[in-house]
Amino acid sequence: MVRRSQRQKLKKLTGLCGREEGLRVKRNCPSCGPEYESDEKGRENSISVQLFPPELVEHIASFLPVRDAVALGQTCHYFREVCDTEGVWRRICHRLSPHLREQGSGVRPWKRAAVLNYTKGLYFQAFGGRRKCLSKSVAPLLAHGYRRFLPTKDHIFILDYLGTLFFLKNALVSTLGQIQWKRACRYIVLCRGAKDFASDPRCDTVYRKYLYVLVTGKQSGVAGTTSSRACDCVEVYLQSSGQRVFKMTFHYSMSFKQISLLGQETQRALLLLTEEGKIYSLVVNETQLDQPRSYTVQLALRKLSCCLPHLRVSCMTSNQSSVLYMTDQGGVYFEVHSPGVYRDFFGTLQAFDPLDQQMPLAVSLPAKVLFCALGYNHFGLVDEFGRIFMQGNNRYGQLGTGDKMDRGEPTLVPYLQRPIALWCGLNHSLVLSQDSDFSKELLGCGCGAGGRLPGWPKGSASFVKLHVKVPLCACSLCSTRECLYMLSSHDIEHCLSYRDLPAPWAVDSLEPSLGARAPQDTGVAAWAFEEYLSQIHSCSTLQDRMEKMKEIVGWMPLMAAQKDFFWEALNILQKTPGGAAPGPSTPES
Repeated sequence: MVRRSQRQKLKKLTGLCGREEGLRVKRNCPSCGPEYESDEKGRENSISVQLFPPELVEHIASFLPVRDAVALGQTCHYFREVCDTEGVWRRICHRLSPHLREQGSGVRPWKRAAVLNYTKGLYFQAFGGRRKCLSKSVAPLLAHGYRRFLPTKDHIFILDYLGTLFFLKNALVSTLGQIQWKRACRYIVLCRGAKDFASDPRCDTVYRKYLYVLVTGKQSGVAGTTSSRACDCVEVYLQSSGQRVFKMTFHYSMSFKQISLLGQETQRALLLLTEEGKIYSLVVNETQLDQPRSYTVQLALRKLSCCLPHLRVSCMTSNQSSVLYMTDQGGVYFEVHSPGVYRDFFGTLQAFDPLDQQMPLAVSLPAKVLFCALGYNHFGLVDEFGRIFMQGNNRYGQLGTGDKMDRGEPTLVPYLQRPIALWCGLNHSLVLSQDSDFSKELLGCGCGAGGRLPGWPKGSASFVKLHVKVPLCACSLCSTRECLYMLSSHDIEHCLSYRDLPAPWAVDSLEPSLGARAPQDTGVAAWAFEEYLSQIHSCSTLQDRMEKMKEIVGWMPLMAAQKDFFWEALNILQKTPGGAAPGPSTPES
């Protein structure tokens, strides 16, 4: 009461009591025009935001969080221009990352830097133990966004957008069989100027003993001079301690952008991709890396670059016995070094030559491939229209085609479109997708043993939604024997842009699925519903019918909230005494 009386006295003395209703600050948008008051008094005393100096408005906007600054910029044209200036984002970026001083890359460097540092995060969900939720790692404060990460047996390595490789020591600990982040974990800067890094390509982290890092370093010039030139080198570190045990330096005329590993430990092949799209390789014996020695290794041009010199390789991915190359034109080529893996990929050994394992094998697709994923004996491709094609071994249903038949050529998965990321493991596959309401969800298929498909312990031959809470800005994922990892970092300059499928192609590629269809495709959709009803009717028990219905709900193009509702409702019905009763069910039931 005392404060209220003092405030009233202050208003009476200053003369503001009578003009309180007239002083209003109004937004005046250039596109919409001023918002006039209904009374003359309000029109005379109203103030437009445009009357303030632009520097003052930008300074006020710079105190907003990143989410609020983006939301304010979407209200009108005036605030869009204010909130999109580099001065605002430079101050926001300095508040988020005080160590970041200079930015010179990209069209909008400060906005890109602020969004990268705001959205960066590494999340994991352990498969074992009682805790079934997503946890966030301890983030290195000096990291400028997260570009790549790699979990090893004991630690985690993270590469940021400035080329700094961080070493998170003892990030994961096991307490009573439950894996969790160690809050007091230490991180160090392993090296700077890193372009790429790789380790043993097998899915099991136990085999990842060494870490190969492609680094841009300095090479001394002519003898007797102090000049130096920038050159690329490969540094090998022990994953257990972060100690460098080996270093390979290349000629300054060779510039690489990606490194990959292939083969066994005694005959480890290092594949190096140049800026011009050529593939070079050299062989290293990992069992002798910890011995102090010095020798010269000669780079050899890979057969793909020799036989097809016109091809420009854009990226590559490998496992223990095969390599997949992608060209800048969207073509895909294979190297397979094992007859068993070759049979899984292509269903035959007719064209396999054990004496010429570097011969590239072309994979034919009707459209340009944007990105891919390679597992041990199966792989997935995503084309420019957002369609997913799977090929290889399907013993556990890891292709997501609804059955367990192997595929010797790319097979379309009709009910999945426009994924954000694709990952293929030993005998299961994961897809990170975005729903119509911009929420993200994780889908998986294949073997569910060990909890690798959360919520589906028996596995699934079709892609089903996993019980994982996906971060809003998740962009990549990785799965090991113990954990599921998801990397969150949004880059405004590198966003997937899929093309719309042409009308003739859309009609030709129609399959019995529950995807979104045009009105003229209602007949095909009705036939698909009849097929699914027949599949449900063919199940022998009521519980099998419930499981089949869950799979069908996973195929439907519904929003995340709707799918969650149907799945939860089916779980409730399945847990009831009548729903859980075993034995054959009659048509009346």
